[in-house]
Amino acid sequence: MAKVSPLMVIPPLVFAAFAVMAYFGMQRGDPNTLPSTFIGKPAPALPDETLEGYPAASDADLRTGEVTVVNFWASWCPPCRAEHPVLLHLQEQGVRIVGVNYKDKAGAASGYLAEDGSPFLAVPYDPQGRAAIEWGVTGPPETFILGGDGTVLFKHVGPLAGTLYTQDFVPALEKALGRDIDP
Repeated sequence: MAKVSPLMVIPPLVFAAFAVMAYFGMQRGDPNTLPSTFIGKPAPALPDETLEGYPAASDADLRTGEVTVVNFWASWCPPCRAEHPVLLHLQEQGVRIVGVNYKDKAGAASGYLAEDGSPFLAVPYDPQGRAAIEWGVTGPPETFILGGDGTVLFKHVGPLAGTLYTQDFVPALEKALGRDIDP
């Protein structure tokens, strides 16, 4: 019988160890539900630039004593377009929404809002995505719920739709507002 070299046993053992770590790492849940590092901290600054024809928003507008939803969106983003009716519905219920336009062409963004309606009380414009980096946004849509003092209370990654919206975002918004909303 041939003798097995210890060097031949090490690579399969290392591979097996990595496979086990990868398996358990993938069982950690949905990455969209991971908490933001901004929860409980003051919201970062909004972009200074504003989409032409739409109101500006300052950092003071996030600290009015009223709950504010900050939504990062783009006209080229299909999930953003899919969630747009939800944002309009929330706005109709008196929810304050600031819509940060992310890495978009100004004309395309303005045209989209003119055509489909704007749920936003202000539309800061972030063409390079610099403000999004400060907010920890990896891609649109991403939505934040801010307390009246501008503290980040909740972060939602992805479109405001489906079970994550109804089971996570809506209860967080209702808690922040202190009232029920119609999802």
